[in-house]
Amino acid sequence: MLAAVPAVASSAPSSHALSEVRGTAALSWVDQQNQRTFAALEADPRYRGFHDSVLRIRQDAHRIPVPAFLDGAIFNLWQDAAHPRGIWRDATPGSFLAGQPAWTTRLDVDDLARREHRDWVFQGADCLAPDDSPCLIQLSEGGEDATTLREFAPLSGGGMSGGFVPGGFLLPRSKQDVAWQDRDTLLVARDWGEGATGVAGGAMTRSGYPFVVRRLHRGQALDQAVEVMRGQRDDVAVSPVALSDGEGHRLVLIRRSVTFFEDRYSLVTGQGVRALDLPARMDLHGLLAGRLILSANQDWVSGGVAVAAGSVIAVDPDGRKPVQVLFAPGARQAVDEVAVTGTGVVMTVLDSVRGQGWVYRPDAAGGWHGVRLALPDMMSVHVMDADRRSGRVFLSVSGFLTPQQLWLADSTDGSARKIMELPPQFDTAGLVVGQEWAISTDGTRIPYFIVHRADMRRDGRNPTLLTAYGGFQVSSLPDYDPVVGRLWLDRGGVYVVANIRGGGEFGPAWHEAGRTTGRQHVFDDFAAVARDLIARKVTVPAHLGIRGRSNGGLLMGVELTQHPDLWGAVIVGVPLLDMEHFETMAAGASWVGEYGSMSVPAQRAFLERISPLRALRPGVRYPEPFIFTSTLDDRVGPVHARLFAARLQALGVPYLYYEDTEGGHSGTVNAEEVARERALEAVYLSRLMNPGR
Repeated sequence: MLAAVPAVASSAPSSHALSEVRGTAALSWVDQQNQRTFAALEADPRYRGFHDSVLRIRQDAHRIPVPAFLDGAIFNLWQDAAHPRGIWRDATPGSFLAGQPAWTTRLDVDDLARREHRDWVFQGADCLAPDDSPCLIQLSEGGEDATTLREFAPLSGGGMSGGFVPGGFLLPRSKQDVAWQDRDTLLVARDWGEGATGVAGGAMTRSGYPFVVRRLHRGQALDQAVEVMRGQRDDVAVSPVALSDGEGHRLVLIRRSVTFFEDRYSLVTGQGVRALDLPARMDLHGLLAGRLILSANQDWVSGGVAVAAGSVIAVDPDGRKPVQVLFAPGARQAVDEVAVTGTGVVMTVLDSVRGQGWVYRPDAAGGWHGVRLALPDMMSVHVMDADRRSGRVFLSVSGFLTPQQLWLADSTDGSARKIMELPPQFDTAGLVVGQEWAISTDGTRIPYFIVHRADMRRDGRNPTLLTAYGGFQVSSLPDYDPVVGRLWLDRGGVYVVANIRGGGEFGPAWHEAGRTTGRQHVFDDFAAVARDLIARKVTVPAHLGIRGRSNGGLLMGVELTQHPDLWGAVIVGVPLLDMEHFETMAAGASWVGEYGSMSVPAQRAFLERISPLRALRPGVRYPEPFIFTSTLDDRVGPVHARLFAARLQALGVPYLYYEDTEGGHSGTVNAEEVARERALEAVYLSRLMNPGR
């Protein structure tokens, strides 16, 4: 039997107190909420089994190491029971491709954290091309977005053991971006301190990111760095970018993000900076044969060449050569990911939300030649890393029922071969995958994937978990998730992934339809999929649970308040929920391009109407939600979730709340914490929806 849930305290601290992320009153309330949730869910006899199952998945040695091409070797950050923070290591390409990598540890993050008494989380390395040495190691406290940067060299070569460079570059904690200009010079965007920029309000944008780029020479103190370029406080961010290709071309750029989706790029030259003529809405992927490779997210005309939104193009940064279109998607296609190797361009393309891999390379006639890679169908295809020294690229291929496979493709000849694959991590016998289409409120057809037992009875009693994202042009794809497999599918549950508007499944137009005041389309699409599942007698509201994180957490909050009668369970993860004040919370100002602004009357009216915190009403029977967030999330922040839970508390509505005191916005930072959070979710879903009947 489930242990009795302790009573909720009669009142929460004030909104002001809860908004103080590390305030004493707020953390005391958080601890009370956590203990209440632990008592309710960890006491369940199923909890330990769920927890241990997730922990085994996260610590399973039979995982494909995420590979990165660096310094002529294959690098990887590996986490396991002995190294929960991870070891950064390398192996020779030959041993890795043979499936028997002989790893050499370059940095033991656990050991570093112990020695320095810091909660270090490895966030990557930025290395100087073309030799990939030295590097700047990015370390964060507990997984937050702010990092400390420390010079590290050499890597796998040079006949030395490697390590942090004594007296090398050291940039203390800040939200910051850097680019190597040369071995002894960095371009740095960071918080330069109050009064350092001469701009009222400080050295960071209203979104909480840098807007001033300075040049820092080796041996200089930060206050000696000389300004190269600045943006404005109303920008999202300004950051330096260094690009190089296999032919030795090298460009140093400065990216000014005017909004979340609009960028202005300038080229750093010996005479200063020069603005580049590029589409405002675009994604820059790399440099090939001296040309910039980018995706245009808007229709654009340059030099008489018409570029359709969603196309991948090559642009001469000097403007002397005409723009070239590598790939223009069809009506049901969208470019998902793009990587640049030393010889070509590799892209993953969605065709009716089914993944494909393509390579394009320059041909003798001055155009581009494309070849589709021979990869399995009905899968997700993701770029893991590309080698700018050769044509090689690592791809991850998986499906809902197909464990992850690592493929090596080559843009030089269009070849692709499977290098390794994981053994199954849950029982897929008797399971099938289908793709269905729902009709949204305005008549738009919305696809969704459904995973279920082949002998599923259409009696409306099947426990069903529905998820989606619906924002920022991010696509929801058929990836292999062993946690969902073991904790849900293995126990008879149905799993559904909806490809609603706001995402990138059908290109920029699909995203555009769900931006700002068009966002109700996103919410309507999700509800339409739910109603379609009910109409097909897959499930009924009492057995229908929904889950989403971040922007998906906002989606869950809206669905809870707009359609409380449609759901039996609602999991709201690291969410935005106070849409009337999101612009002033954490990095919220950076998302005005996605959600709109309270300063625009029409957008203000929409945000007030859909804001989940405002929409909660007394006397409404809501399903009991499970809300989780992180204290160290410096992107969305925990305040949204706290205020929402406190409002439920004030209304006397049952809810469960969990705030992880480690990990940033992307999630918990070690296997034990991941296991705890996912096990809490699994008990919550089982308690309300009874999978495994």
